[in-house]
Amino acid sequence: QVQLVESGGGLVQAGGSLRLSCAHSGRPLIMYAMGWFRQAPGKEREFVSTISVSEGSSDYADSVKGRFTISRDSAKNTVYLQMNSLKPEDTAVYYCAAGVHRRTLPKFQHEYEHWGRGTQVTVSS
Repeated sequence: QVQLVESGGGLVQAGGSLRLSCAHSGRPLIMYAMGWFRQAPGKEREFVSTISVSEGSSDYADSVKGRFTISRDSAKNTVYLQMNSLKPEDTAVYYCAAGVHRRTLPKFQHEYEHWGRGTQVTVSS
């Protein structure tokens, strides 16, 4: 069984920072990409960021570009999302996802096969 477990969410004031982590455990998995998505109340889940596990290249949604940074530690099977200059509109449940097929920086939910349960991020104004 594959497990992705997110952590690091919480309540922060606007302008603050949080660092999310996503750890993979369980059945060994060859992952080509890991991504972060988020879902705000009443809205659809949306793409935030993705990273190539082997190359380290990354991509971001326009709404977070310049504020969020994705990184990975392959030795620890962990991906991180550093979130700076947080805004109230960043409030959402953040989900980690893993893609096991060779794709170039996937941005769509159907391109990921494994998902975590999410961690809540709340940004107060």
